[in-house]
Amino acid sequence: MTTPMPQWLKDLVGRNKAALRSSTVLNAQESIHHHLLHTVCQEARCPNRGECFNCGDATFMVLGDICTRGCRFCAVTKGRPLPPDENEPARVAQAVKEWNIRYAVLTMPTRDDLPDGGAAHFARVISAIKTLTPHVKTEPLISDLRGDEAALKTVLDAQPEVLAHNVETVPALYQAVRVGADYRRTLTLLERSKKMAPHILTKTGFMVGLGETEEQLKGLLTDLRAVGVDLLTIGQYLAPSVAHYPVARYPQPEEYRAWEEYALSLGFKGVASGPLVRSSYRAGALYARAMQSGLAK
Repeated sequence: MTTPMPQWLKDLVGRNKAALRSSTVLNAQESIHHHLLHTVCQEARCPNRGECFNCGDATFMVLGDICTRGCRFCAVTKGRPLPPDENEPARVAQAVKEWNIRYAVLTMPTRDDLPDGGAAHFARVISAIKTLTPHVKTEPLISDLRGDEAALKTVLDAQPEVLAHNVETVPALYQAVRVGADYRRTLTLLERSKKMAPHILTKTGFMVGLGETEEQLKGLLTDLRAVGVDLLTIGQYLAPSVAHYPVARYPQPEEYRAWEEYALSLGFKGVASGPLVRSSYRAGALYARAMQSGLAK
């Protein structure tokens, strides 16, 4: 049974949804449809999409909007995906140019149906953006690629500024929440990325409110720093529907501040922590803060 959402969080979500009615957001949505694109902002029903669209930020979902896995927390449709669209890299690059985006976040549904998990297509999207708009920084938020080291190298060879892959939750909840995923495989991917391309920052994110304990969260943070993760996001899990994994609790805002302080004390170079923070929330600003601090070199 899902725990009722507190009024303060309902009010926060409501204010963000109100931003969806602005002309900037409507123009952004028109551009998305014009270029036949998907954004994780829409597919995952992100509560921040109004705020982010108004700031000129969006996270493009490449390789379609159908996932080969069925994680119990996720709103993205599970099914049999279509083959990669060879024209998609050019369309994404053009949209990035039209929106005057300076920091492009790219994500993907898990594509276990493809031999490389979609890595080569992902790399082509990054390359297309950098060719058309060389000043734009990129942050691919990838699946675990089934632990394929060669596929990871393909993405890193495209030279993104940040390589992101979400751990999502504590290891004790993986079997219940992350169907087909493996905690050690996620840590290994993040560690390999740092070893293969030390100059590329690594980033991950996880949700709270799934039933994890404080001790488990601190253990997770310790594990992530042990494999060299640089950037971190922490946000409230919101069940997309009654059929999804239930929310166990809604931490108070001060708890997010405490987790952020603890993570920074462990050595993370940048942390975004708050009830409505998502993995790509204000990603460019988080990257910039880390670089300006002089810690991310």
